[in-house]
Amino acid sequence: METLPLYISLLFGLTTFVTIFLFYKASNNSGVTIIFIALWLVLQSIIGLSGFYTIVDTMPPRFILLILPPLLLIGTAFVTAKGKYYIDTLDLKTLTLLHVIRIPIEIVLFLLCVNKAVPEIMTFEGRNFDIISGMTAPFIYYFGFIKKKLNTTAILIWNFICLGLLINIVVTAILSAPFPLQKFAFDQPNIALLYFPFIWLPCCVVPLVLSAHVAAIRKLRSPTQPVYLASPGKL
Repeated sequence: METLPLYISLLFGLTTFVTIFLFYKASNNSGVTIIFIALWLVLQSIIGLSGFYTIVDTMPPRFILLILPPLLLIGTAFVTAKGKYYIDTLDLKTLTLLHVIRIPIEIVLFLLCVNKAVPEIMTFEGRNFDIISGMTAPFIYYFGFIKKKLNTTAILIWNFICLGLLINIVVTAILSAPFPLQKFAFDQPNIALLYFPFIWLPCCVVPLVLSAHVAAIRKLRSPTQPVYLASPGKL
């Protein structure tokens, strides 16, 4: 990883901060949200820089400490009153626009593949079709919330499809890493996500993207539909 071009790390870092900013805006500029994310990012940066996650022969893999806490937090939000209230206050339009960041993320993964840090199956040349989510997000945002040509059902279906694409690449990334449970890419395992700053992808970017989807799905399935969407008679 020492020979990795600096611009790849800078591009990824910028993408991470844009993701955080968009989620912060979706939370109506919540100070608690930005402070919590910042502290989590700093903590994981310190741990990542120590080389903790590069030790891969343990069971369960240490990598789980990057993804399990955010998943538990998201799950808790859906079963507690305060958590549900927080989710319901998130701005659906901004949550939708947030998915645009999946385009630069896919570019970063492709560049990491070129530099032998992740396998090809984790890129859009392999099994990763997540770039479709990023490319379609501006259209969903524009036609759903600006032009009001898409109804709740159409946006809900889009969220479910893109959530499936996200799960696909997450599973592929985990099973491509050099852990005891590795199933893919033995010739070129996924090693980039074990190093700073790329640990931010599983510990921060992916959880925020996941949160954007599940929060949007909850809001779209709510009996009180957003008033700025198209009428049920439209697509």
